[in-house]
Amino acid sequence: MKHLRFLNKYFYKYKWWIIPGIFFVIISNIFAVIPAQVIGHAFNLITENIQIYRLFSGFERQAIIYDIFSYSLFYFGGLVILLYLIRGLFLFFMRQTIILMSRHIEFDMKNEIYAHYQDLSLGFYRKNNTGDLMNRATEDVNRVRMYVGPAIMYTINTVVLFLLIISYMYSVNATLATFCLLPLPILVVIIYFVNTLINKKSERIQEQLSTLSSFVQERFSGIRVIKSYVREEHTKKIFAQESETYKLNSMSLVKVQAFFYPTMLLLIGLSTILTVFIGGKQVISGSITAGNIAEFIVYVNQLTFPVTMLGWVTTLIQRAAASQKRINEFLNLKTDISTGTVKLADLQGNINFKNVSFTYPDTGIQAIQNVSFEIKKGQLAAIIGRTGSGKSTLANLIMRMYDVDKGEILVDQQNLKNLDLSVYRNQLGFVPQEVFLFSDSIKNNIAFGLDQAIDEEVANAAKNAAVYHNIMDFELKFETMLGERGITLSGGQKQRVSIARAMIKDPKLLIFDDCLSAVDTKTEEEILRNLGKTRSGKTTILIAHRISTIKNADVIIVLENGKIAEQGTHQELLEHNGIYKEMYQHQLLEEENNSV
Repeated sequence: MKHLRFLNKYFYKYKWWIIPGIFFVIISNIFAVIPAQVIGHAFNLITENIQIYRLFSGFERQAIIYDIFSYSLFYFGGLVILLYLIRGLFLFFMRQTIILMSRHIEFDMKNEIYAHYQDLSLGFYRKNNTGDLMNRATEDVNRVRMYVGPAIMYTINTVVLFLLIISYMYSVNATLATFCLLPLPILVVIIYFVNTLINKKSERIQEQLSTLSSFVQERFSGIRVIKSYVREEHTKKIFAQESETYKLNSMSLVKVQAFFYPTMLLLIGLSTILTVFIGGKQVISGSITAGNIAEFIVYVNQLTFPVTMLGWVTTLIQRAAASQKRINEFLNLKTDISTGTVKLADLQGNINFKNVSFTYPDTGIQAIQNVSFEIKKGQLAAIIGRTGSGKSTLANLIMRMYDVDKGEILVDQQNLKNLDLSVYRNQLGFVPQEVFLFSDSIKNNIAFGLDQAIDEEVANAAKNAAVYHNIMDFELKFETMLGERGITLSGGQKQRVSIARAMIKDPKLLIFDDCLSAVDTKTEEEILRNLGKTRSGKTTILIAHRISTIKNADVIIVLENGKIAEQGTHQELLEHNGIYKEMYQHQLLEEENNSV
């Protein structure tokens, strides 16, 4: 139960739902117990007056006694129905408070988890797969809701009903009550041992469900690769194996429950037998009436459902505890990136790296080693290097997706760690190497970074990204809906829509992370020309593989194995006769070979 303590804050928040709910539980159970006493009186009426009725056999008064007898039974029957109707009304109120409260808690939990996920750094997402994250925010939360709603409701209901019934039983006859309740300690022992099994099996089920969800999510995301390599049957087999593991874990839990419920019913049946046997002896001795036996049998039957529910509730609590443990694992994580207090409202775009080193925490790979450089306001800066040289890492560090291990990054002479991240990032424009578009219209994808955008702004951004004519060729133009991850568009079109999304913000600092690789040379030149017109006086950082993309940059930084190998303008680097010139000549040779 220690993992479920996390929910106490929600119980306090919705205390004015819980308190009336408990009140309605108590009232509904009072009206559930009283009918047993009415039935006992009715039974006594029958057993005590049947002899009187028979004595008047053949006399006219027998009809009068019969009418009185019938009226009394009708009265008792109507009273029982009325009491159960009142109980039903309070049961309705009980569900309207406690169950509705559980839905509010579910809503709050999902929002808290989603908000916390967004606060966590990129390192967290590198270590955890999407399917597992989704499962904790959906399936696990749903199981916790079953605890804060039905489980708590039935637990309170069972406790109140037990107390009322036991108190009534002992008020009638302590000996009979003791024998009726004799099987209950055995039930408690069984529940104690079964609980441990249920908890362990529930945790395994949830872990396997996360694995299964992750597998499905990943395979559907990569369906193009699966189809192109004709691996449908292979993935079916793997899915079947994972599903089989989940099924076996679930069946193992079902077997425990299948043993649990019949055992409870057997013990309740034993209580009924003891009631009739011991109660019969008590009637013979004159200690109780036959109506009391009927009353006790009703009490025992009323305990059947709560005791049966006890097993179900136990399962719900154990599964909720297992799910809450998984949720807490992530909610207790603190983000590596904490926002600063300096609100740099008017970003100039001066970037200064001073002896910066960075190692990815999840892999231990040192991506950047003792890097120092400066990019001034309004410059077009370029970063180039071979694959794995650390280019994209520099972009992530500038956006503070990660914190440096050594050294410092200054933005407009302010340490990046001291800046308010929302204010800072709101003035950035970023086009990632791996384009991601949402399952929405092209217009909404381009205008994603703005709270509101007029059609003219969207169209201008599309023109600057050289994708306007492609969009106008679609039947619905800017209202064209994109499939998941922008699957409707080609690779080059997706990149250009992503560029338009960054440019529509007119950011103070714009970062292109090798985002022109899927466009042809002519389109690339058009984008760069538009960039020169719209970005005058604003800092732009181009990360690229092709030298043709960055040759007009004010400063070019050449990375090699996480270190700066060379730095300067295009002409200066060619005259240096180093790595840059080697890359330039190699690319010229490739272009010549391609043109032949």
